[in-house]
Amino acid sequence: MGASSDERDPPRVTAIGAAAVDEWYAVSNLPEPDGGAYASEVETAPGGVGANVAVGLDRLGRDVGLVSRVGDDEYGDLARSWLAESGVDGSRVTVGDDPTTRSVILSAPDGERAIVTAGESFRELRLDPTTLESIVESEVVFLTAYTPDRVARAVLDRVLDAPEADRPALVFDLSGPVEELAGRGTEPETVHGYLHRADLFVAGGVAAPAYFGGVDAAVDRLSAVRTRSVGPAVLTHGADGMTVIADGEATRVDAFEVDVVDTTGAGDAFLAGLIDRLLLADGGSTEESAGGTLVDAARFASAVAAINCTERFTQTGLPTREEVRRFLAERDADLR
Repeated sequence: MGASSDERDPPRVTAIGAAAVDEWYAVSNLPEPDGGAYASEVETAPGGVGANVAVGLDRLGRDVGLVSRVGDDEYGDLARSWLAESGVDGSRVTVGDDPTTRSVILSAPDGERAIVTAGESFRELRLDPTTLESIVESEVVFLTAYTPDRVARAVLDRVLDAPEADRPALVFDLSGPVEELAGRGTEPETVHGYLHRADLFVAGGVAAPAYFGGVDAAVDRLSAVRTRSVGPAVLTHGADGMTVIADGEATRVDAFEVDVVDTTGAGDAFLAGLIDRLLLADGGSTEESAGGTLVDAARFASAVAAINCTERFTQTGLPTREEVRRFLAERDADLR
């Protein structure tokens, strides 16, 4: 008989985030206010930031588990069945009475999209003591700003209470603007805690200006806060690349140009690549060991995101490590 979920060794990476269902509409255009659009295709696919990052790391060959909550409904059944088809440990995905988190995604011909999310299941996530201890025993812990504030605070407090030598690396993704997070995600005060204490802080091109007051203000603030003693930060700008910040210095890194099919989940794919390249060692491999420069890690992550954009949906387009190697080799990128 196999070990129970409570007896398993914690995965190297624990992702905390939604395992959601994406209802994907291929629309003629993204409608303006009071405007309309025509959907030529409608598909259902796995999604959710937490599940996307976890599956992205699994595709890269990492040992990863997901902490999430779904509803006891057909959407929840779908989310769990998709997760079971991956190598992600879903033993910490609980089932509740609230509707499963799901998103309606309008995807335009140029790959740009608009997203509306509904469902209370992940918003009602709570951590029991056993789950919390398992989380902090991982090597890396990833949280999205859509994580309920009580959960984000509990993880931050528990990690900071641990002896420094035993603490996991904390990765926080400021993945939504303040007004969208209000009442359902991580509150500004807790975001502030992660800004100053997370080992890696990532902010999206929409979320960062809303939180910091503008792109330039975000770069200035992150450069002031993310010093050598704290850790790096990355500010993403979509197709315009990213700004990486380490030791108080900001460097712009270009994105890769590809034929875009769908940008949904590109940021989540980027996060998986960044965590893989920057924070996880490979048991002595000199080619792909962790600890390279932040720019190297950002380019690797950018390649993961670029490949993801060439396929429909998020999880179906997440690449393997070999696919990323080939992509970078074709562009004469240095993987060392």
